[in-house]
Amino acid sequence: MARECGLGLLLALLLPVVGASMPGTVVRLNKAVLSYVSEIGKAPLERALQVTVPHFLDQSGEVLQPTRVQILNVQVTHLHLNFIDGCGVRLLAAANFTFKVFRVLEPLELILPVVLLADARVDQGSIGTPVVSISTCLSLFSNAIMLQGNHSVTPALLVRVQKHIKAVLRNKLCLGISNLVQGLNVHLGTLIGLNPVGPESQIRYFMINAPNITKDYISLDINAVLFLLGKPIVLPVNATPFTLPEHVGTNGAMATVGLSQDLFDSALLLLQKAGALNMDITGQLKSDDNPLNTSMLGQLIPEVARQFPHPMPMVLKVTLGTTPVVTLHTNNATLWLQPFVEVLAVASNSAFQSLFSLNVGVNLSLQLSVSKAKLQGTTSVLGEVQLTVASSNVGFIDTDQLRALVGTVFEAPLLDHLNALLGMGVALPNVVNLHYVTPEVFVLEGYVVVSSELLYQR
Repeated sequence: MARECGLGLLLALLLPVVGASMPGTVVRLNKAVLSYVSEIGKAPLERALQVTVPHFLDQSGEVLQPTRVQILNVQVTHLHLNFIDGCGVRLLAAANFTFKVFRVLEPLELILPVVLLADARVDQGSIGTPVVSISTCLSLFSNAIMLQGNHSVTPALLVRVQKHIKAVLRNKLCLGISNLVQGLNVHLGTLIGLNPVGPESQIRYFMINAPNITKDYISLDINAVLFLLGKPIVLPVNATPFTLPEHVGTNGAMATVGLSQDLFDSALLLLQKAGALNMDITGQLKSDDNPLNTSMLGQLIPEVARQFPHPMPMVLKVTLGTTPVVTLHTNNATLWLQPFVEVLAVASNSAFQSLFSLNVGVNLSLQLSVSKAKLQGTTSVLGEVQLTVASSNVGFIDTDQLRALVGTVFEAPLLDHLNALLGMGVALPNVVNLHYVTPEVFVLEGYVVVSSELLYQR
């Protein structure tokens, strides 16, 4: 039925929130989104209904006269959308068509009220995107209303004109709605576009099964493929699919997006494999407040003072050989890092000399937020940084003495680096021009929920 137009717009909104199998994401578009689509969908529907009407053969004179008929205006006065359980969306629209019949003696203008009914199916396409199609479409016509001033029009002529117009519109209106939906499917295809996660790494989403549609919402399951240097990376297999409980997030939100533990683990694995979490912390020798030099370290480790009688700059090479671990508990997200830190100093010949190396453990608080269509994070250190000596070329090292220095020269640069990287954000499943508005992020046991309004901007 004619509701396909609204259905198409609904799908466009629907796409930005989808769900997955292994790096699992589940997105639900709730009833609230239908009211929004009903408003923004009126103008596209009016354009789709501006069809061409062929000439009318006027028999009122002695000779058949081909007469041009034109739609001057289409006004959609009502647009209502419902979810259809197990199918898609039903559209009910009311529109007033203003026609002009260019008769020789006197042009005729009339208004034809039309009710449009359409059912639109939402399926999984062959390339992993949502596909909308019109399954049923029907046009219901009322009697035309002549505008004032058409005095020479006989009732018989008005009947013939209406019959001609209705015969044309009966097929063309549904075809116009179907064309509108086909254009929407092109837009929905942007779901599978690559989005950056970090330097030289990307993420791509695609649907893995048919959408789950109830009378209250439509839900999509999607998979995430992660790329490093243009090649997909192999992720650990998780046999437990992610499912989103029924009543989570904010009541009345347009969209509810569930993000599984696997999605976080996979994104961090990608960043770790890309080397994006590695960093070098350097010190400038001429800085008055720079503690990262051999003179400062020599006060804690005598052998450093002996080997470097003159202050020399130092470098901390921070490498993450193991994937960071995110832990999600209700109202609490933490990030555990185990970097390997090699401490080097510039020798007299300008070469780097390894002094010692440390195994470090850092527990971080992770605060999550959403901007437009990206999930972002900020971190802060929880408790003390754990230190153990991995190797030493400068004799015995008292890690308790090192702790204060590490807190000064290591923690702040680490947080700056992580927060800049996490601040870039990971793209959520999305289509172009669709944004999250006033999103709320909820950390629950083993997953995260984003509840949000939606805004479509061309």
